[in-house]
Amino acid sequence: MKKIILSLALSILTLISFATKPHTDNVRVDAKSSTVKWIGSKVASAHEGTINILKGTLNIDHGTLVGGQFSIDMNSIKNTDIESEEYSAKLEGHLKDEDFFNVEEFPTATITIIKAVKGTENNYSIIANLTIKGITHPITFDANVNVNGINFLATAKIKIDRTKWGIEYKSGNFFKDLGDNIILDEIEFDIFLLSAK
Repeated sequence: MKKIILSLALSILTLISFATKPHTDNVRVDAKSSTVKWIGSKVASAHEGTINILKGTLNIDHGTLVGGQFSIDMNSIKNTDIESEEYSAKLEGHLKDEDFFNVEEFPTATITIIKAVKGTENNYSIIANLTIKGITHPITFDANVNVNGINFLATAKIKIDRTKWGIEYKSGNFFKDLGDNIILDEIEFDIFLLSAK
């Protein structure tokens, strides 16, 4: 009788363990359909453009975001607000050189989600590690992640202080007497991620 009770107890514990064990799906990001938009500003003006996502995954556990990582192709930096092709190409080249992202030496940037706290509806508070130019710092931002099965549509707005990643060109915190030529330290990224089919 004791053996039967022990066996039954072990079976129940196994069932409980199985039922509560998380099941995480690593869902690929559709790199072609997903976008990253950047905005950089001076004192009296701003420029904007796009950067391509190289690859990535979001980790979904029973419809809830729990982690993820995606890589950004820094060689793909484009400007979208300057009409002159010559000046647009000049800005793109400058953003790629050592003054800014030094893409020859550091061709990719990565965002790795460390913690995702779900709030109301599809809103999340995210803690992640951002690596640019081989330098990693934690960042926090809000995201909206709509999950349908293992499919997702995620949007987020990320703001960073570029100087933390060694991008100090014409920063008012490092160079004096720049006047209107100061480039603000804050860079804004608008993220749109769609799951791969």
